[in-house]
This record gives sequence, structure tokens and C-alpha cells, in this order.
Amino acid sequence: MATHKSSKITVALMLMLILNSFSSFAQLDTKEVIDDSFNPTEMIMHHISDSHGWHFFGEGEESVTLPLPVILWTDEGLTSFMSSEFHHDVEGEHVVESNGQKFVNYHEKIYVLNEGEETLEFDEETHAAMNANRPFDISITKNVASMLITAVLLVLIFLGLANHYKKSKAAPKGFKNILETLVIFVRDEIAIPQIGEKKYLKFMPFLLTVFFFIWLSNLLGLLPGAANVTGNISVTIALGLFTLVLILLNGNKDYWQHIFWMPGIPTPVKPILAIVEVLGVFTKPIALMIRLFANITAGHIIILSLIGLIFILETAGVAAISVPFALFITVLELLVAFLQAFIFTMLSALFIGMAVQEHEHH
Repeated sequence: MATHKSSKITVALMLMLILNSFSSFAQLDTKEVIDDSFNPTEMIMHHISDSHGWHFFGEGEESVTLPLPVILWTDEGLTSFMSSEFHHDVEGEHVVESNGQKFVNYHEKIYVLNEGEETLEFDEETHAAMNANRPFDISITKNVASMLITAVLLVLIFLGLANHYKKSKAAPKGFKNILETLVIFVRDEIAIPQIGEKKYLKFMPFLLTVFFFIWLSNLLGLLPGAANVTGNISVTIALGLFTLVLILLNGNKDYWQHIFWMPGIPTPVKPILAIVEVLGVFTKPIALMIRLFANITAGHIIILSLIGLIFILETAGVAAISVPFALFITVLELLVAFLQAFIFTMLSALFIGMAVQEHEHH
């Protein structure tokens, strides 16, 4: 029975991966390919970047896109409208009027047109002027929407597991048993070894949240048309800052003494080491955010590049090689999805453990 279920999951997973590989074809701009103006860099950046609408497939007015709320803070106050008001235009041509102001979308950046202007002319001089008229954008973008979906899924999943433990002391079965195994894995293989048995419990909620958020976001990012959440530098910066704040707030006396005035070191050397150690406090979360961002983004770029080779070389024969390779990289991304969640959580636990551990003084 278990083998039968496992084979069903494997088949479903393979279908998802094949769909994901071929979905890149569906999302390419057919007009650009026909007109011999296919730009692989533009195509790749479009797919890995954030956007104000959730595009699934198709192009222009015939594309299937989920409109998302555009929320802007301007000199006239708060303004909001749906991204569908732009009619899929990202070239700054379609003007949306709201709250007495005119807005255009140029490559997913919203600009406010100056009084009397009807269109956006984008030479170098105007570009600088228009940048000064960009409102504060707090929109629900594709990445934000994906993170909200991930958060809701995590709440539902773990509320179900929590309710099981409230009603029964027996070990959970099925999917809940997998969750329990992963929770124990984070506790026994990450939190306790890196932080210690005395203090690990305090940081378990953060470590579990980070682990499952990154892992689930990475898995959802493999679906056709999905958002590239952890491949967005803003998201990884936020995750790195959370770790940094925990280090700064929980660092004990021994930790700060070893940072600013390391014991057992000749006095003339201590100021030099203090500078190095202070820099080290901030480079740790920077390493966390760059590692996650770079690995996830690289995977998406490789897959899209392999698909793009078919149109760059202008021969269908390349598909026989590039598509299987793209499928292989997509399968590999399943491992990377888990591995990056594990590495980020383990290094966060390691850095927190360094801040809270007690040092023996002789």
C-alpha cells in the first residue's frame, strides 16, 4: 500500500516537473520569436523578476493573468487600483488615472506622470526625472502573494498537526508523520547540536518557520507560472536580517567580550581583531542571504537558458537535448529546494549558538 502511494506521488511529481519545463515555451513571447527579435536575457529576467500581475501563460490581451492590487503612496496620499488597469502594458504606454494622478508601468516600476504629460518618453534625461516621481510602492506583487499563500499553507498544515497532538498521544500517520519527522530533524540535527540543549527551545519557533518557509517556497517555485520568492534578493535580505536581529538581541556578555576585547590576546592586537569581529557580525547574515539568493536564481536561469537555446539556435533539433537537460535540472532543483532550506537554517542556528554559548574562563 505504501509502495503504491509512493509510486503515485513519484508520477505526480514527474508530471509536475515536465509541465514546469514545457511551461517555459508557453510563456515565451511568440511575436518576438517570429520577428527574429528574441532576447534571451530579457526573457530570463522577465521570468525570475517580480511583477504586479501574476502571469501564467499567453501574451497581450489574450494572456491568462491574475490581477493583483497596486497600492501606492504618493504626494496626494494613498492610491490603489488593480494591476489589470494597465492592460498588460509594461512599456509605459498605457496611462491609468487614479486619485487625480496619472500612472504608468515601465518594466514593473510604477511612475507618476508630471502634470500635462500624457505618455512616458524614456531617454536618459527623462529617466532621471521620472525616477524622482516614483511613488512609494507597497503593492501586493507576485512574490508577496506567493509568500502569503505559503504562510497560509504553513498555518493550515501545522494547525492540523497541533490539533492531532491535542486529541491524541499516538504518533501521527501519513503526511502528518512526515511533518513530525522533519520537525524532529530540525530539533535533533540542527538546533541542539548548534545551540545546545539548554537554550535551543527558545529558538525552535524561528528555525522551524525559516526552514519550512524556505522549503515550501522553493517547492512552489517549481510549479508552472510560480513566483521566484527565494530568488528575490529583498526576501533573502529580510530573512538574513531576522537572523542578525536574533544574534544582536541574544548575544551574551561572553559573546560581546570576544567581539570587542578578546581575552587571552596581546593588547596591541585586540583593536585589530575587534574591527575584524565586528565586520564578521554583519557578514554572517550577508553570506546567508547571498547563498540562498544565488543558488535559487542560478537554478531558474539555467533551466530558462536551456529552453531559450531552441530559439537562439533557431532549430527544433536542439529541443531533443535542451528539454531533457532542463528536466534533469528541474529534478535536481527538488534536492536544492530542501538543501538550501537546511543550509540556511543550520547556519542561522550556528550563528545564534555562537552568540548564546557560555565560554569557559581559566
